[in-house]
Amino acid sequence: MGAVVYDVIVIGSGPAGLTAGVYCGRALLKTLVIAGAVPGGQLMLTTDVENFPGFEEPILGPDLIQRMRKQAERFGAEFVQEEATGVDFKTRPFKVSTASATYESNAVIIATGASAKWLGLESETRLRGRGVSSCATCDGFFFRGKDTVTVGGGDVAIEDTIFLTKFVKHATIVHRRDQLRASKILQDRAFKNPKISFVWDSVVEEVLGKQKVDGVRVRNVKTGKQDVLKCDGVFIAIGHQPNTAIFQNQIELDQKGYVVVGKGTATTVEGVFAAGDVHDFHYRQAITAAGDGCRAAMDAEDYLEEKILRVR
Repeated sequence: MGAVVYDVIVIGSGPAGLTAGVYCGRALLKTLVIAGAVPGGQLMLTTDVENFPGFEEPILGPDLIQRMRKQAERFGAEFVQEEATGVDFKTRPFKVSTASATYESNAVIIATGASAKWLGLESETRLRGRGVSSCATCDGFFFRGKDTVTVGGGDVAIEDTIFLTKFVKHATIVHRRDQLRASKILQDRAFKNPKISFVWDSVVEEVLGKQKVDGVRVRNVKTGKQDVLKCDGVFIAIGHQPNTAIFQNQIELDQKGYVVVGKGTATTVEGVFAAGDVHDFHYRQAITAAGDGCRAAMDAEDYLEEKILRVR
């Protein structure tokens, strides 16, 4: 008996990958989800989720992921709790490898997401979800009437801080240079906003607090002087890195490493689709990733019905 060839392999188990698993399973496609050694994507780093439709009360990010997985399993999706270490999209059926096995499928949905870039501080890691966040849109609401610090000077940092001013008492931007990298229009908006102030030529050396954030220690890179800024939340906005290393030379990636998609969710290889933050660097929300997972699953189903002869 030959090796099993799946109809679809989904790489990734955040909202995009799990939603794809649900839709593929309901379409009676033989589906394998390569979930990763630490499954769930960025929602696993999130505490209360209040903006995912269908939940009147907040739900913990890990709990939401667990429900999505159980739903996918209910419809027959199989799961492998390993990282995908390599792919071969140049031959058919496609091949996806982990440390222990190689799996084959007629279609692939890439849902590996993107990882926030962090400062690399022990205190930052310890207080993540306790006042340290990489998503102002997700968590800004929890800081109503409080003081926050944003780290960064690009478009994302300024956009996030302007958004935060809808809720916070005051927002301070800490930037390692003496001028912003953000677009001029965003700079103008930030400079005119009375709730925003700036700490220039400075880096965050430590996030302060035991059980929750109560400040940051910053160092001026020119003078070496250190100061403490009192705050209730710290938003790290120095960019994201798409998790696409294994897809280099297999599909087209843009200059920043995001998957290039054309019609719908189709990549530059027929039969390979992309969903969620692995190609979407603008919205980066659980609900938009889930919607993308739905679209990718439907696109994969259409591709399989049209191109692949399957005997049931």
